[in-house]
Amino acid sequence: MSTKNKVSLFERFSNAATKFTGSSPAFISAVAIVVIWAVSGPIFHYSETWQLVINTGTTIITFLMVFLIQKAQNKDGKAIQLKLNELIASHEKASNRMVDIEDLTEEELDQFHKFYATLAKLADDDADIHQSHSIDVAKKLHRQKMVKMIKDVVNDGKRD
Repeated sequence: MSTKNKVSLFERFSNAATKFTGSSPAFISAVAIVVIWAVSGPIFHYSETWQLVINTGTTIITFLMVFLIQKAQNKDGKAIQLKLNELIASHEKASNRMVDIEDLTEEELDQFHKFYATLAKLADDDADIHQSHSIDVAKKLHRQKMVKMIKDVVNDGKRD
């Protein structure tokens, strides 16, 4: 069974509608409708019905577009997350803890934020931004630097 057969009618409609509504012809059509409506105002004596036509039309289109846009954003977001997950999973030094973090709770995401804030704080003194990939490694490297610095100071004192 091919991929095209597996795609639902709604999915195909949604993809086509998203592609069309984001196009130049769709924008030009929308502008044309508004211009035709505005020009027809004097013909209909700017009546309540004339106003109701544009109000109802734009309300319905806006209502439907909200769902269409959200579907497109959900799909794009999922695709981006999968690509990022692949990059994380394929890099030997990257933490696999980051795969699928978009499914975590707000509190769990806050913990990751604190983790990276701590990592950034440790990296503030480092000239090389590629120095470490985790707090454990950052702390270990920081300790190694301190030991080296102390040894250098001690060795400089012995030379004098």
